[in-house]
This record gives sequence, structure tokens and C-alpha cells, in this order.
Amino acid sequence: MGGSVKQLTAPPRTRLVEIVVPVYNEQRVLAESVRRLHAYLAGTFPYGFRITIADNASTDATWQIATDLGRELSHVRAVHLDAKGRGRALRRVWSESDADVVSYMDVDLSTDLDAFLPLVAPLLSGHSDLAIGTRLSRGANVVRGPKRELISRSYNLLLRSAMGAGFSDAQCGFKAARTEIVQALLPAVEDEEWFFDTELLLLAERHGLRIHEVPVDWVDDPDSRVDIVRTSMDDLRGMARVARKTLSGAARIPVPPRVQKARLPTGMARQLPSFAVIGVISTLAHLALFVTLRLVVPAVVANGLALLITAVANTAANRRFTFGVTGRAGALRHQLEGGLAFLIGLLLSTGGLALLGYLAPGASTAVEIAAVVAANALATLVRFLLLRVWVFNPRRAKEGAR
Repeated sequence: MGGSVKQLTAPPRTRLVEIVVPVYNEQRVLAESVRRLHAYLAGTFPYGFRITIADNASTDATWQIATDLGRELSHVRAVHLDAKGRGRALRRVWSESDADVVSYMDVDLSTDLDAFLPLVAPLLSGHSDLAIGTRLSRGANVVRGPKRELISRSYNLLLRSAMGAGFSDAQCGFKAARTEIVQALLPAVEDEEWFFDTELLLLAERHGLRIHEVPVDWVDDPDSRVDIVRTSMDDLRGMARVARKTLSGAARIPVPPRVQKARLPTGMARQLPSFAVIGVISTLAHLALFVTLRLVVPAVVANGLALLITAVANTAANRRFTFGVTGRAGALRHQLEGGLAFLIGLLLSTGGLALLGYLAPGASTAVEIAAVVAANALATLVRFLLLRVWVFNPRRAKEGAR
């Protein structure tokens, strides 16, 4: 009589982070990597976690090892997909996740795990929407061969110059996002393979979402089986598709922007997407011509001929579609003035090839292509500025249309 009744309350839900490890025929390293990741998180990570092994239709013992790990280790599960594709695996797991934050890392654990908490902490606090590890910032410590370094820097330079990307490293296999954000973006992401990351980041940036970058310590996996040339061409096609969607307005989805974007100069908001689409198409055409001509002439000659042909077509297309100049009046003058941008591109790319020949005699065609892409990406920035403020200056465009 007179005894007090204690009121029971449920303990607060622990914040949950899901880490996806996409795998395809990784029986050699899977068990060791997952055990190391699990031990690290269990011993140091201050939040709840779940490790999901996403098997992309492996044909070796990977699936059996994954299911065994799921039975052996707490907070580890395995998911099987019937088709290959890293993007397909991430889409499947992320779209069904009930975690607060979803992430992924490569199975070889090339990235130092000490970067994982700095990666996800801004997402759990609500400060940022997505987070990426970057190997290209000054604070990163990276060990890899010159070939992969050149290709990676070339690709990211092309993204920044042709697509206006603000993030520094699209390809690092170490990323995370707030689940509600990524689930809103996923329906608009089309790629199912390696371009998935880039497309997701471009879409997020276009909607004003905040992308946090963490410099990482990263060691290249010498056993990587990525087809660099095929992946690079797939990425270029993906960039063309994203630029086309942006130009048509089809990329807009109902994700509220976090911050107001700075107002662009008059006309630039319309001109940039058109210039990007034409630029990506020109880059693909230039690479196709370069590879074809390289079979019969030296690399420097092949690059010069390919660049000349695509420069004429590029100037004509930008004249009509980007800057809205019609009619024949002034067309020859525009081509001659656009030739200055051609010469800049020729000097940059020819100089890059010459430097490559000096530093790495006998370099493969894939490395030559990467050098050409890097130089042309830099020339793209100069080209747009020249076309906008000089060749197709609005006052001169009006005169040419008369």
C-alpha cells in the first residue's frame, strides 16, 4: 500500500549505419576483409552498424563465403543478385535500407578505415547529405602507379571542366549518404555499373545538396580487374547522357535544395548545359578519330587531325545551339576566331603527349588516351570563356545575325 510504480521507457534507438561491400568473384579476399572490417567497427565505431555483402552473381565460392560470414559474425548479412554491376548492388541494398546512413567500400579495403567515422559523422549530424573519400586533395596519402594516377586525374578534370562538377574524386570506392536523400535520388540514377557513383553525385550537386569530402590514405590493389579503357568509354557515354537529361530538364526530382545556388551571369544557365552536351559529344568523336588515326600515323599527328576536325564541328554546333547565332553572316569569322581555341587545345594536348613520350616511352594507347583527355579538359575551360566573352559576345552575335 502506498508503493510507487516505476514508469518504463524504451531506450533511445541507436543511430544505424549500413556498410555495403559489393563483390564479384572475390573468394580470395572476402573473408579476411570482412572480418577485419567487422573487428574495426565493433572495437572503435561509436554507432550501430550493419555490414551487407552484396554478391553480384559471382561464379566462384564468393556467395558461400558470404553466407558463412553472415552466420559467423553479428551485424553481417549477405544479399545475392543475379546480375553483375556495382551500381545495381548499391541500388538494391540502399533502396531497401532502414539505416540512418548508407555507405559502401571496396572489398580490398584500399582506403584506411580510420577515415570511416569522419566520412559518416557529418551525415549523422545533419551537416551534410553525401560524403566521399578523396584521393586527390592535398591531405590525402595515396600509393598507386602512374598509369592509374593519370587516368583518375584526367577523368575528374574532365568532370569539372565539361560537367561543372564541384567534387574532387568521383571514383574512390569509399562513399556514404543520408538514407532519405539517397533513396530520393536513386530513381533518377540510370547507370548500374561504375558510372553509378558519378551520376549520383552530379544529380545531388545539381539539386543543391551538400557533399562532404574526406582526404583518405589509399593503397592501390595490384589485383584489380577493372577494364580501364572500357570503363572510361562507358563513363564518357554516361556523361553525355547526364548532360542531355540536364539540358532537357528531365533530371529534376523533388529533393529540396539545402542552399541557394549563386546566380550565374545572364544567359550562362542556358548556355552551360548545351556547351556540356556538345563538349562531351565532341570528346567522344575526338577519341574515336584519335584511336582510328593512331593505327596509321603517330600519336601527335593523329591528335592534331582529330582535334582539327572536331574543332570545326564544335564551333559550328556551339554557334547554333549554345549561343543562338543563326545565318551565314559572320560564320567564317567565328570559325577563324574559334581556331584560336583549337590552337590552345592542340598545344596543350600535343605538349601532353610529348611529355608523356619523354616520361614514359612506349606508353600504351590507353595511357595516351588519358593524356589527351586531361589536356582537352583543360582546353575546354579556356574554350568556353573565349566563345562566351569574345567569339560569340552578345553584341557581336546580334551583328552576325543581321
